Amino acid sequence: MTLQAVLWDMDGTLVDTEPVWARVQIDVLTELGGTWTVEDCTALVGSDLSHAVKVWLAALPAGAIEPDELAERIYSEVVGTLKNEVVLRPGALELLTGLKAAGVPCALVSASYRVMIDAVLSHLPPDLFDVIVAGDEVRNGKPHPEPYLTAAAELQVDPANCVVIEDSPGGTQSGTAAGAFVVAVPQWVAIPAAPRRLVLESLEALSPDALRDLLR
Repeated sequence: MTLQAVLWDMDGTLVDTEPVWARVQIDVLTELGGTWTVEDCTALVGSDLSHAVKVWLAALPAGAIEPDELAERIYSEVVGTLKNEVVLRPGALELLTGLKAAGVPCALVSASYRVMIDAVLSHLPPDLFDVIVAGDEVRNGKPHPEPYLTAAAELQVDPANCVVIEDSPGGTQSGTAAGAFVVAVPQWVAIPAAPRRLVLESLEALSPDALRDLLR
């Protein structure tokens, strides 16, 4: 098996957006009369927006806000913050640029919608990703394999010859279900070891050659 592509998650893997999400969730839901904690935020790491909205509404008084309005309010506040600044995860940009120099295609596969992806990518060098799959562009979000299968199909590569880089259990499940080797770099939620999975504390030790070795 040879490395044909690397498929990247965004939130918590490429950039440290989870603290932004947590702050906005706590502020908005508390203001609307709900009780929301860091632990509640952690439980939603890796979830798509439609699932998150259902959980948020369950934490609020009945009739406090319409689902679409709640989703728009939280999402717009997160996007507004990310337009101003993002914090890259350690080693992420170095690995991305190394893969680009080595001619290894990369895809960004995120549960976030395209508008948030665009906000994040505005802070990065252009053309690092050959394919982008956003959460509002697939029928089934993570942990379903569709997002990663879609990216592999657009890159015209075999998922079994791809490495997925993830930080959440749901994203890891998605990559595994798609047939890829998964490098998990958990930040908020622990991810256990498993076949065709490498769990690391940081991306800093990884290189294109190290990723190739995973598939040999």
